[in-house]
Amino acid sequence: MIVNIVFLCIVCCLTQSSNGDSLKESHNFSIDYANNQFIKDGKPFRYVSGAMHYFRVPFQYWPDRMRKMRAAGLNALETYVEWVSHEPQPGSYVFEGNLDIESYLQLAQNFNLSVILRPGPFIDAERDMGGLPFWLMAVDPSIKLRTMDKSYVASVEKWFSVLLPKIKPYLYNNGGPIITVQVENEYGSYSACDRDYTSWLRDLIRKHLGNDVVLFSTDGDGDGYLQCGKIPGVYATVDFGAGANALEAFKPQRHFELAGPRVNSEFYPGWLDLWGEPHSKVDKRDVAKTLDDMLALNASVSMYMFHGGTSFGFTSGALPSNTYTPCITSYDYDAPLNEAGDPTEKYFSIRDVISKYLPLPDFPAPGPNPKAAYGFVHLHYVAHLWDILSTPIAGPLVHSISPLTFEALGQANGYVLYCTKLHGHFPDPALLEIKGLADRAYIYIDMEFVGVLSRSGSLFSIPVQAADNQKLCILVENQGRIAYGSGIKDFKGLTSQVTINGRILVDWTHRPLPFNDTVKLDWLNKLEKKQGFPVKGTLSLFSGSFAIRRNESEMADTFLSLSGWHKGVVFLNGINLGRYWPVQGPQVTLYVPKYFLRAWPSKNRLIILEQDRSPCNENVLDCVVEFVAKPVLDGDTPAKKSSIKLFKKRV
Repeated sequence: MIVNIVFLCIVCCLTQSSNGDSLKESHNFSIDYANNQFIKDGKPFRYVSGAMHYFRVPFQYWPDRMRKMRAAGLNALETYVEWVSHEPQPGSYVFEGNLDIESYLQLAQNFNLSVILRPGPFIDAERDMGGLPFWLMAVDPSIKLRTMDKSYVASVEKWFSVLLPKIKPYLYNNGGPIITVQVENEYGSYSACDRDYTSWLRDLIRKHLGNDVVLFSTDGDGDGYLQCGKIPGVYATVDFGAGANALEAFKPQRHFELAGPRVNSEFYPGWLDLWGEPHSKVDKRDVAKTLDDMLALNASVSMYMFHGGTSFGFTSGALPSNTYTPCITSYDYDAPLNEAGDPTEKYFSIRDVISKYLPLPDFPAPGPNPKAAYGFVHLHYVAHLWDILSTPIAGPLVHSISPLTFEALGQANGYVLYCTKLHGHFPDPALLEIKGLADRAYIYIDMEFVGVLSRSGSLFSIPVQAADNQKLCILVENQGRIAYGSGIKDFKGLTSQVTINGRILVDWTHRPLPFNDTVKLDWLNKLEKKQGFPVKGTLSLFSGSFAIRRNESEMADTFLSLSGWHKGVVFLNGINLGRYWPVQGPQVTLYVPKYFLRAWPSKNRLIILEQDRSPCNENVLDCVVEFVAKPVLDGDTPAKKSSIKLFKKRV
């Protein structure tokens, strides 16, 4: 389906571009300051938009989600562009499959959706390092992100010289769907406040996209945010959530833009979730009322998120709330379209409000997509941490006097095993301390599990019984780099010296375990079931295969329940579904789109990387996972209330 739609869009675009000057006359988008409104093709225009990130939704589902957005009455969609996904290594670019942003833009145009593009380079979006590439810190560890730092702007300039020429044909004035482009992202919440940088970025975007494109910035609904966030020559907008007094919330925008349309660039109909904290919920009545109030003021609105999707793989970030707190894999966001793309009650409340101000399309509101409960899959224990070190999964051994960070090792995500030999006479017990732990460490002495340290738990020391000539190993997990604020320069691994009773440990070896090349997991197919049971606290791999007795047309989405498992990562048919941590909650299931599954007679391969303990520890009959038809995103959590107030602006 997507191929046909994209083809039609390409033909349409080619036909339009052949018209030359007549195209520019019929396609024009601008700000009418005299009448406080946008003008599109010579007529007053107001957008009601929703955010959907192409990199969080399987590309096969883009048409489904866009159709549902149009059915809700939306006339625009908004998306970030995630730099690190497109340039995972310096100079290596990816624009295929789920990162085919040009096809995404063409589809939006086909569905008569204008596009609000937010290319960053920083995006936040609760993504690892706010979407910035980790390798910026490897190229220059002293780099000052989001400033006029020479190393940073050189990398941004190179990236934008690749991205923006791809974007330019899709500007509305060039016959495409993009009506506005954002400069940076909520910069007024960033402590650096480098106005030279934001002005330079504005000029760089105009250099590539031209002077006709409408540029905007967005910041919180307070004068303090816009004081630094406002960029000369760039239209300033604000963001706020349900329950706000719309008229009051728009006042800061008017303080910095004396004329022009009211715009809420991030209206929050839901909110994000963190591991260990309750699932966020925003009342549909509050959402509907605030949306109604804004539209009654003739404001333009973009709902963040309208469809959140999923942070598959290791892409979810973390927040610096109270203590470091990682985000869950799901980005359901309590959005109008849920994680699986199904309309919720909130969706229909929003649709009713929009219908008062904009005409609804001539097709009915959608229902949910089919779901399936494929049942239990039995797994068998095939390897533990010490087995993996001699396989292709492990990277080459690296030696250094002091421990190296993930970035120094050129590693984005996953795990690194740090080891050293102990020398001397230690007290019994002795205190092992890692002040610079990022983020979670499993401690082993002579391959025996000792305990866990945790940045999110503010646990940086542990008593150990250590003796001369023993081997100390520390397996460190990257749980996601901080996604916003002054802490986004978030080095991973052991970022400080390791001490025992104040004595610095030296002469380290490093074994990278990135788990980013799922092809290397094929060696598991050659292994037989491992004898015995996995040891608690030792990373273990489990494998299983299953068949689904349905043909391609009968396949349906499902959810993988990890109830009974502790913490780890799931790979299905070579795709990293993301992190699980059901004992921490609130997420218990992982979303599995039908396009990740194989129909009969092919077999599906499931691999679970469990970091701590599994239900397989005592009884092999309990070594199972279950595919269920309903998600569980509101499981029990240690915290009884969120550490982040809904819609509190980011600082």
